[in-house]
Amino acid sequence: MPRLPSPAPRQTGDLPTHLFAIACGVAVANLYYVQPLLAVIARDFDLTAATASLLLFCSQIGYAAGILLFVPLGDVRDRRRLVGSMMGIAAAALLLCALAPSFDLLLISIFLVGLTTVSGQILIAFTADLSAEDSRGRALGTVVSGLLTGILAARAASGLIADALGWRAVFVIATALNLLLAVLIWRGAPRSSGRLGPGYRALLRSVPALVRAQPSLRRVMAFGFISMAAFNLFWTATTLLLSSPHYHFTPGEIGALSALGLVGTTVARRAGRLHDSGRSTLASTAAWAVMLTGWLTCIPAGSSLGWLIAAVVVIDVGTQGQRILNQTRALTLSPSARSRANTAYMSGNFLGAATGSLAAMVLWRAGGWTAVAAAGSATCLLALGASLRTDRA
Repeated sequence: MPRLPSPAPRQTGDLPTHLFAIACGVAVANLYYVQPLLAVIARDFDLTAATASLLLFCSQIGYAAGILLFVPLGDVRDRRRLVGSMMGIAAAALLLCALAPSFDLLLISIFLVGLTTVSGQILIAFTADLSAEDSRGRALGTVVSGLLTGILAARAASGLIADALGWRAVFVIATALNLLLAVLIWRGAPRSSGRLGPGYRALLRSVPALVRAQPSLRRVMAFGFISMAAFNLFWTATTLLLSSPHYHFTPGEIGALSALGLVGTTVARRAGRLHDSGRSTLASTAAWAVMLTGWLTCIPAGSSLGWLIAAVVVIDVGTQGQRILNQTRALTLSPSARSRANTAYMSGNFLGAATGSLAAMVLWRAGGWTAVAAAGSATCLLALGASLRTDRA
């Protein structure tokens, strides 16, 4: 069946930007509550913290699968209804995590959380459609900053809640938050009329076709993969480091350190304005330089909390700026297929996140913090070189 033309984008004034930003933050937070909890979950199930980090891997793989399976529907379905439904299903998966009687069942439940936690990405594509062209970067910067704030706030909140009420309470509270935002989106988001289009299988097949047809999309996908791999490598290894005998941090203390990354989110929010002014590629290269600086700061952080704090702030500034710029570029490449472009970009992103989590476990066992810092520095150096070549192309 032929697809109808996309409706003309509305002005940003019609867009409930802050509601979308909050909903994005609540949705993506589901993937990160578990990060400061690895040590306490490991103790509950009589595991090592490195084995417990499989929870991070399963959640990220589930998220990548959910993006592939569900986000493309945003191009042909009412996004308001789609977001409300997915947040409700994610709430059920979070409740399963809270009730899981064994580690194996917790792994399955956390995979289901990842699979259904895709509302933020649907809302980001929705934002791009609703925004005027000359302010799209600013609107996306605000909404993606909400998503990034959710990542950092999740770590801080889950640690504090776990210290006070236990780790299962974290997932109970997350269940309630997802149900609340499902209702708020249903009531406060504009209606998005479903468009006639290909069947579901054809819709999914059109995603790799879009990637093949768009060299620029492949480029931002590659940079997004590397950026998220480095980001998750850092945070997974940081959790293992802080829960080790050298630091012996509680989940609440680990979460408090994670909150320092909010500085990075505040700074990176302006990255969308750089896209609107035509300086996206240059700003992206600068963000890689900032990330490399942060990773070099990591080298002495294995035995110095001061250096670790500095690394948290600098790496988050670079990563958040990189992510906003990359995602904004991906969403402007194909206006009639924004959800599918976002599907391609974010699938690569969170395969990178899963790779980073798995690499952290392997590198930690092989050489501890030194191996992690060396790998992260080398990865960002290579990415910076590739970005500089792109600038000159």
